[in-house]
Amino acid sequence: MDRLSLILVIIGALNWLLVGLFQFDLVAALFGGQNAVLSRIIYTLVGLAGLWSISLLFRDRQKA
Repeated sequence: MDRLSLILVIIGALNWLLVGLFQFDLVAALFGGQNAVLSRIIYTLVGLAGLWSISLLFRDRQKA
């Protein structure tokens, strides 16, 4: 779950980078606009992954 959350957070960060630099929302472009159901699902999953990733800050690190 941690790895999947990290991947989604990275995707979200790259999307925001594109929005910031080029005013281009890749998720909206790929899935039919910001209000399309699939785009909203992607945005929601990225947001939930971000919330999950907050827990990574407070976990004890285990030595492998």
